[in-house]
Amino acid sequence: MLKMVVKYTMKMSLFVIMFSTVTITVHGFSTTLEGPFEPETAPLDPNLNPVAFDLPESDPSFLQPNSEFQPEQISVSLSYSFDSVWISWVTGEFQIGEEGSLPLDPNSVQSIVQYREFNVVTRSRYATGHSIVYNQQYPPENGLKNYTSGIIHHVQLTSLKPSTLYRYRCGDPSVSAMSKEYYFRTMPKSTSENYPHRIVVAGDLGLTYNTSTTLRSILSNHPDLVVLIGGFSYADTYLTNNTKLDCSSCQCDHNGTSTSDCDSCYSSGETYQPRWDYWGRYMEPLTANVPTMMVAGDHEIELQIDNNLTFSAYSSRFTFPSNESGSFSPLYYSFNAGGAHFIVLNSYTPYDNSSDQYVWLESDLRNIDRSETPWVVATWSLPWYSTFKGHYREAESMRLVLEDLLYSYRVDIIFNSQVDAYERSNRVYNYALDQCGPVYISTGAGGAGKLDIEHVDDPGNCPDPSQNYSCRASGFNFTLEPINDEICPVKQPDYSAYRESSFGFGMLEVKNETDALWSWNRNQNEYYLAADIIYIVRQPDICPVYN
Repeated sequence: MLKMVVKYTMKMSLFVIMFSTVTITVHGFSTTLEGPFEPETAPLDPNLNPVAFDLPESDPSFLQPNSEFQPEQISVSLSYSFDSVWISWVTGEFQIGEEGSLPLDPNSVQSIVQYREFNVVTRSRYATGHSIVYNQQYPPENGLKNYTSGIIHHVQLTSLKPSTLYRYRCGDPSVSAMSKEYYFRTMPKSTSENYPHRIVVAGDLGLTYNTSTTLRSILSNHPDLVVLIGGFSYADTYLTNNTKLDCSSCQCDHNGTSTSDCDSCYSSGETYQPRWDYWGRYMEPLTANVPTMMVAGDHEIELQIDNNLTFSAYSSRFTFPSNESGSFSPLYYSFNAGGAHFIVLNSYTPYDNSSDQYVWLESDLRNIDRSETPWVVATWSLPWYSTFKGHYREAESMRLVLEDLLYSYRVDIIFNSQVDAYERSNRVYNYALDQCGPVYISTGAGGAGKLDIEHVDDPGNCPDPSQNYSCRASGFNFTLEPINDEICPVKQPDYSAYRESSFGFGMLEVKNETDALWSWNRNQNEYYLAADIIYIVRQPDICPVYN
């Protein structure tokens, strides 16, 4: 194949023309080496409705398959390395509000995956797994509707080849209940030369009309890997009787509670769990064919008041490389995607320096081989460096505990969500510009909630520093301390390179051991036009790892 690369010094949008024999790539984007950049705020699109509306329960994609044991809500997720993936799915219908009804028996149907390489004529291989059922229960005196899931299956495929396309079907052949054929591609082998072509990063997708636009755009870009950060089903914004709560303007006040009427959203413990089933069915065209890694946020907590269980739906419906990465928790884990090492953390489980999460993180960072995985990417939901009014410095206690650790091991990029807007930082450490600090990127505008359009540096938006500040994040109550003698900046701070209020998703294309192309793709634009695009460049000679 002939490949011609034409470089320009001006900033421009990516333009790719593909033919059967010729690929012409034109690029000339800014790089982080040219930074730090002057802070920029994109104007709000006057034609954009900042409020997202949920898809109704009558949406055709929410319907359950006709057959009782027909696999649905199929998803692929990565194990720690390229040679293994997990296939998950659901069979049988959930039950809700039926007192005395028995849950489905996980042993009543088998968990089997048939798979083989796509372009190799050979007999299919078989793998078996396990299945579970989970409950979301409420105190009987409350009169709320309990929920019992369908049968959730998890099967691990092993001894896979790197960068290889596989075809598979899942289900139980003994009862003629096998899925149609799906496909997935394994990750490249972990070396400094091998990377997945496109990694999509999106946060707070929800299940709205905006979600549908985001999903179509993601699919049209043909990613090799998807990382979804919090805010999946938004089941916690519904009562058990399927009544939608108005949580679009819910924020935390600085007494560690929710403001106005938001207690009913986050403190009652009520959820409408079928939204998880609807979400799994709706997302299947993506999750069944592209390895998708889930990162828990605040909407996944779903506290069960009678037994204090949390994250039950999240940890039951998906699989995580927790055991392989040594964390043994679905809330924090790590995995490799070619020459990139991903670390998933959680803002809502203990992270102080004596916690399991901190001890595991320190060990994981210490054991990274940068000759094999030069890029290190961390992700969790609640952002440290956001300049929007919503959730401003809510994760400050987490930053104070973990930032030095991530900085000393030279984490390159940090992805967050939760704030319903987009923002990219200059390289920053402890609120100061630092050429060895990570680039922080907030991608919490995947489609749900209400866009954050107010900034903390706008007049009247600064929180009261005299109040304790914690709100649902797992940390100690604390009082905000000034930054450069200010609780809030009076203008967009230097560490904020670019911010805008728009729904969309991001895409990371790692080119080699030092260069990665990052782009933010607005929903209102065509899929090939990026609103923000930049090369993130590592400088390992200037910024060596130390501990």
